[in-house]
Amino acid sequence: MTNPAAPAVPPANPVPSTEEKFLFENNGYLVVENFLKPDHVARLLGALDRAVVRRRVRREANPAEARLTLVNGAKSTRILYILEDDPLFLELMDWPPLLPYVREFIGPRAHYHASDAIVEHGSELMSRKGGWHIDGHDEGYRTLSSPVALLQLKVGYYLTDMTQPGNANLTVVPGSHRTPHPPTREELGRRESVPGAVQVCAPAGSMILFHNALWHAAAPFASPEHRRTMLYYAYEHHWMMAAEGHWGYSKDFYNRQLSPAQRACFHGFLFDPPEHRHFF
Repeated sequence: MTNPAAPAVPPANPVPSTEEKFLFENNGYLVVENFLKPDHVARLLGALDRAVVRRRVRREANPAEARLTLVNGAKSTRILYILEDDPLFLELMDWPPLLPYVREFIGPRAHYHASDAIVEHGSELMSRKGGWHIDGHDEGYRTLSSPVALLQLKVGYYLTDMTQPGNANLTVVPGSHRTPHPPTREELGRRESVPGAVQVCAPAGSMILFHNALWHAAAPFASPEHRRTMLYYAYEHHWMMAAEGHWGYSKDFYNRQLSPAQRACFHGFLFDPPEHRHFF
């Protein structure tokens, strides 16, 4: 019989580890390699390629779709509100291996904020530069506090290999989430001039988590042969207002497609009828 007075035994390998928490809190980001297995990555790539074809066809037929599907050439595409595009994308929203990280950094009742997918080809984007930013409303929540608090946790999944720089890798300035001094406009316009910037190199299947106030951008392509493919998800505190992206989903999605656990990731007033949420 278990002794109720005995202290709890911590797990042998806690997730996230002490080292991972240290890296995230100090650098503003954390990379976890081999987070998704190769067959999972392959299935996600297939689902994304099919989704991009469907989205571009819909955009061609209906100009109003341009706000949901952003094109930058014949192949380079960014699609927003991806959870309805394939069950694999919805499954990742509350992927069990991810949840300990979300709960540690955002809280035990974190809500889903938004997600999108990026497919980019160097042949179409060799001249791209700039793009430095932080995430969040009102210029990255900068009107609320300085330094900016962790209000949104961004999660990125590498679906193509980016173990070498020059592949449009996510580029970050480690520790920049803690500074009250943002880069100048001149620095933001020239990617290579931002002090301390590093390209995050990682193999396909890796996951990166980063703070909303971490300065980041996509690096230039070094070759027209390179392709960058990423999925991004974001999570927020349960007491925050629902993100604009929530209104891009259908009533059927909210009321019929979500499991009970997935429903808990959304604000209750999105459902029909609205659901009460115990926030405190």
